[in-house]
Amino acid sequence: MTTIKPFKALRPEAARAKQVASRPYDVLNSAEAREEAAGNPDSFLHITKSEIDLPAGTDIHSQPVYDKAKENLNAFVQRNVLFREDKACYYIYQLIMNGRSQTGLVCVSSVDDYEKDIIKKHEFTRPEKEQDRINHITTTGAQTGNVFLAYKSLSAIDRIVEQWKNTHKPVYDFIAEDNISHTVWVVNDDNVIQSISQLFSTQVPCTYIADGHHRAASAAKVRKTLGNGAHPNAGYFLTTLFPSDQLHIMDYNRVVKDLNGLTEAALLEKLQEHFTIEKASTAVSPVQLHQFGMYLSGQWYTLTSKPGTFSSDPIGVLDVTILSNLVLDPLLGIKDQRTDKRVDFVGGIRGLGELEKRVNSGEMKVAFSLHPVTIQQLFDIADSGNVMPPKSTWFEPKLRDGLLTHLIYE
Repeated sequence: MTTIKPFKALRPEAARAKQVASRPYDVLNSAEAREEAAGNPDSFLHITKSEIDLPAGTDIHSQPVYDKAKENLNAFVQRNVLFREDKACYYIYQLIMNGRSQTGLVCVSSVDDYEKDIIKKHEFTRPEKEQDRINHITTTGAQTGNVFLAYKSLSAIDRIVEQWKNTHKPVYDFIAEDNISHTVWVVNDDNVIQSISQLFSTQVPCTYIADGHHRAASAAKVRKTLGNGAHPNAGYFLTTLFPSDQLHIMDYNRVVKDLNGLTEAALLEKLQEHFTIEKASTAVSPVQLHQFGMYLSGQWYTLTSKPGTFSSDPIGVLDVTILSNLVLDPLLGIKDQRTDKRVDFVGGIRGLGELEKRVNSGEMKVAFSLHPVTIQQLFDIADSGNVMPPKSTWFEPKLRDGLLTHLIYE
């Protein structure tokens, strides 16, 4: 069963919450973060993307960047931008995007659960991204990035959450610049806290990582590095748990730097073995499973998998697997998407225009758009002990960094 705990969050004063809250560190590059934080000394990007306060061109994985993050975090506390909660609490976090609402429980989850696969994974991680988070956590002493967990919906939990929302005022309630609404309640009643903890420990057999595999993996490695028990808070990591019936998965697309020595004509010819190919007059957002968009030299194509070209097992049937097995690996020479620098991933929230932009600029040679996986597919694969190809799911809306931070050093 699932072990969660309340925690003493480091969080902003209410009047500064909107200014502090920032988009997750891993959806922005350094230039975008620098622009987004410009003129806002309270932006949490000064902590999660602290290279913005160092000379342009600074290696974002160098120790001065992590030291700057620590310095900035300390300064936020000294300036009373952030304060530490007096007692361990749960927090309810509601997001509304395009009229669709989802509400999660912010808590800390057990590293033991992660290592025992009670917290289930569905993808492998990339070593350099793990190391970045390890360095950030150990230097700052803070888990600033939230791991987004899903659990199979349970009405008893829903009732407690909704009752608290309906009978208490939120501590934060604002609409961010992207028109996503963020509302947070503090759950500080000991009886309610105990009820929530007990429901998860007795009726939720497992949770599933929806977003944040690298943050979860790095938390586990930080505890090991520090030594089990040396810092008790490091035995838990910052999570927000959402019921499965409230979640929405978007497409997660691919861009590739080169054609692995193939000409464009040769690539199109080889693709015809496994796909029917049609030219498209507009950007292709696949409307059904096993259909793909491809953008090459200013032209969109619709690729549809031919019957019999893929397997029907839970992994083989995924479109990300089909693309990997039939295109990225055999044709473009990308054997391991976790480590190959020739491939990059573009979340669906950025739109198909981002794919066109990166190809048109010459940075990338070809782009592929995919149909999103379903939450049930994610559960089935995680339950089977298998993993999806990396970067298979993109969840929206995203939790904001900075509203609730977990400190691992007391």
